[in-house]
Amino acid sequence: MPDGSPAGSRDDPIELRAAAADARLVRDVRWRLVAWSGGTTLLILVALAVALYAATARTLEQSALGELGDRATLVRNFIAGPNGPDDAPTSFTFGGGTFAILVRSDGRPIGPRNFQLPEGLPDRASLAAAEVRGRDLRTGQVGQVPVRILTLETPGRHGVDFVQVIQDRTAEQRTLDTLLAILLGGGALVVLVAFGFGAIYARRALVPIRDSLAAQHTALRRQREFAADASHELRTPLTVIRSSIEHLRRHPTEPVARVGAAVEDIEAEVEHMTALVDDLLLLARSDSGAVSLDRLPVDLGDVAADAASSLDKPAASKGVRVVVDPEPAMVVGDADRLRQLVRILVDNAIRHSPAGGEVVIRVRPNGGSASLEIADQGPGIAPEDMARIFERFWRAPGAPSGGTGLGLAIAKWIVDRHDGRIAVGNRDQGGAVFSVSLPRAEAAAPSS
Repeated sequence: MPDGSPAGSRDDPIELRAAAADARLVRDVRWRLVAWSGGTTLLILVALAVALYAATARTLEQSALGELGDRATLVRNFIAGPNGPDDAPTSFTFGGGTFAILVRSDGRPIGPRNFQLPEGLPDRASLAAAEVRGRDLRTGQVGQVPVRILTLETPGRHGVDFVQVIQDRTAEQRTLDTLLAILLGGGALVVLVAFGFGAIYARRALVPIRDSLAAQHTALRRQREFAADASHELRTPLTVIRSSIEHLRRHPTEPVARVGAAVEDIEAEVEHMTALVDDLLLLARSDSGAVSLDRLPVDLGDVAADAASSLDKPAASKGVRVVVDPEPAMVVGDADRLRQLVRILVDNAIRHSPAGGEVVIRVRPNGGSASLEIADQGPGIAPEDMARIFERFWRAPGAPSGGTGLGLAIAKWIVDRHDGRIAVGNRDQGGAVFSVSLPRAEAAAPSS
């Protein structure tokens, strides 16, 4: 029953390559967005982590240096006092704090007899540097323990020439190591989360672009299909006209009565081509948005009756009776386009009805809408054809000739522009029925 011509899907290699290129472009842009998101987050985290680690290390170092300096000053003050080195606040218990070593000029420590210092103490390099500069501060290790060493020169007081204060840096180093582990682990987690969210947001952000590219490809494909199908539809009448003209040329002296069939063929095909071109022009203008519709109150029942009366002649020639059963149903729309809608659907029904059949046009108010139903007694529509019934240039197998192949597509366009709905189905008693629902005048919101 569809009023159209065959138009199968086409796998255009150019279109497929363009679609693949666009898919790669979208994919590349998505991964670039993800990389920028994750990379920016990583750079910010690295900068913050370096600043935090440096600030923490500096704070811990300043606190430790203050403690170290206080201890060294205390020891020097005792040595300079009347009590001498025996009462100096030195401690030879190493671990968790500081202790001081009093050293003679020859590098021998002063302390209890048989006392054994940890290996590597006193620090000879620090003593040599302090002897030159009077003061030396450095870090190092005693065994496996990280330490900070401050050496001060104290010349000629009670046989003490140097004070070397050693500070245990285990707690300080452990704090820094823990902070570093937290920064690395937390930073890695944050970067992974940033990459994940970046991928999600990049996918969402590219949806409009992907849809736009898909729409462009769809539009180009439809344009090519439209041109190809239009060429196909025009080729048949042109072939008939050419054949008829060749027949007239072969019989230039024959009276018109004898070659009248060729003239009639030319006339019929010219009418067919004119209708086809008019339909093509209408659809082309509608696609570009150049077709404007009037928005005036109109009675759909009167429009249906008027449009049906214009098809009395083709109905009679086919032996089909057209029955109009209207009720007043006011809508807001373009009366000419609504008449065209009814003519398209009624003409389609007549061409698919058998001789002696009946086409029924029914108009009814239905709540906030006005319904238009056009039913015939033809063979109906195959279930697999329902989805393609309103496609341009599509025709079901066995469909009768004579149509432009665009009627039902135009009908759907008219209904859509009136903010309505159109559907097709089969009647239980046989035949097809087209149902149109348009907003009633009381409920319709005028639009351009």
